[in-house]
Amino acid sequence: MVAAPVTAQETDMNFALDWRFEGPSAPYFLAIDNGHFAAAGLDVSVVAGEGSLDAIPKVASGAFPMGFADINSLVRFLDQNPGAPVIAAMMVYDSPPFAIVGRVSQGISSIADLEGSTLGAPPPDGAWAQFPILAAVNDIDVSTMTIEPVGFPTREPMLAEGNVDAVTGFNFSSYLSLTRLGIPEDDITTILYSDHGVALYGNAVIVNTDFAAANPEVVTAALGAIAMGVKDAIADPAAGAAAVIARNPAGDVALETRRLQLALDANIVTPWVRANGMGDIDPARMATAIEQLRLTYEFQNAPDAALYFTNAYLPDAAVRMVAQ
Repeated sequence: MVAAPVTAQETDMNFALDWRFEGPSAPYFLAIDNGHFAAAGLDVSVVAGEGSLDAIPKVASGAFPMGFADINSLVRFLDQNPGAPVIAAMMVYDSPPFAIVGRVSQGISSIADLEGSTLGAPPPDGAWAQFPILAAVNDIDVSTMTIEPVGFPTREPMLAEGNVDAVTGFNFSSYLSLTRLGIPEDDITTILYSDHGVALYGNAVIVNTDFAAANPEVVTAALGAIAMGVKDAIADPAAGAAAVIARNPAGDVALETRRLQLALDANIVTPWVRANGMGDIDPARMATAIEQLRLTYEFQNAPDAALYFTNAYLPDAAVRMVAQ
């Protein structure tokens, strides 16, 4: 099943990613390669990004009609830029990739082991930004910890060398970086924030609201094509990784297949998504997430979930049922 064509003539669309062409970006490329965008009347060009904030101003400015970004970053952006024409229209990472990745041999087997440990954290890291929420909801005494500021390139090497006991990062990135450095998988502990009381959502497809208001059927068709791309990635992760490597020849198919599978298993195909389909959010959970964000961010304006997310452009539920 593919989304219905928007028009007889294809609509050109640029799509802004949050990061480089890696395994988790496979659904967008599969939507191109397998004809889902074309069947929806869309000619889509996917552009790499430089971080979770990167796509937000691109879409808000109208330079890109749609993109992929962290909804928590979007909440802060909209609070600081009231009325900016950008909103999340389809949740993709129902479970955010925020994680603490540690080593058993360094004494980290569970979240309880963080007290008294040395944690490596890149200051701009999204997982580090939300660490106070994880600490608060789990009563972690941060005063017992040593926080070591590290750079992104040195984060996993420092953990591999034993200079820190754990690091903040994304579950599908730090874990694989450690294995590539020769750390045995049974020596790696992944502590997902979402498994420990953090209600935050992760990355979502965002849309320029002016564009969406003028072209609602185009936005819905694009979201439907992306959902089909997700289905394709679930059915054949290796094909998804191959679609990524076709655009990033310097990458490794096996590595990106593994990265994609980690993202699918931990972040995209959650129990909630299996039951409800991808794309929408649980209003009660979103309300809790906003309250938790108050632990790390002081709102300038009264927060309102309706400012940050809309399900008005989502395709039919049948299209969004990506897993059985």
